[in-house]
Amino acid sequence: MNRTARNSLLAALAAASLGIGASIAQAQTSIPLNRVYVIDQRGEVVMSGTGLCWRTGFWTPAAAANDPAGCKCDKDLLPKEVCEPPAPKAAAAPTVKPAGDKITVAADALFDFDKATLRPEGKKKLDEVAAKSKQIKLEVIIAVGHTDHFGSDAYNQKLSERRAAAVKTYLVSKGIDAKRIYTEGKGEKNPVTKPGQCPGPKSKKVIECLQPDRRVDIELIGTK
Repeated sequence: MNRTARNSLLAALAAASLGIGASIAQAQTSIPLNRVYVIDQRGEVVMSGTGLCWRTGFWTPAAAANDPAGCKCDKDLLPKEVCEPPAPKAAAAPTVKPAGDKITVAADALFDFDKATLRPEGKKKLDEVAAKSKQIKLEVIIAVGHTDHFGSDAYNQKLSERRAAAVKTYLVSKGIDAKRIYTEGKGEKNPVTKPGQCPGPKSKKVIECLQPDRRVDIELIGTK
């Protein structure tokens, strides 16, 4: 290569170098304090001819993690959670709490005194219960029988269990799944009347007074 050609080539390289340096210097003058990469007047990161970002003298991995272009320029050097944050968890679906609907059916409507055989009036009451159970997504039905205090504890316990069982048998006949009906007898343990409210020996008047104690509690649990 002759001297003239060589001098021309060197001059061109110098000019190009000065041009690049000037453009970088111009870009650096407008770099916000929180940026560690050289950006142009449009706010875009200045790239080298090989596709690399020009870093400023303030560049560190920690600073790059806070730069908007950090993941674009130095993804491999930054913590994974910075450039690939975990996807936000989907909001949990609201839970539907079972709705309890407690129905108390007086024993004199269901049964005669000291009996566990359903009366016609009692069957009508249970028809209403069966209809209501079909208006919800039924979970369970709980039927709890009770008695007044006349009779022994053991007798009243058995009587309350037979009454609850009679309710279950009838509801099953109305199409309710037997596995969804639970029965229990409480005997005379949970009276509704207060102590001394119905004093005296067994009589028609006292039996009528104790009527609230002779009951069947039916609880429907499900979702609407």
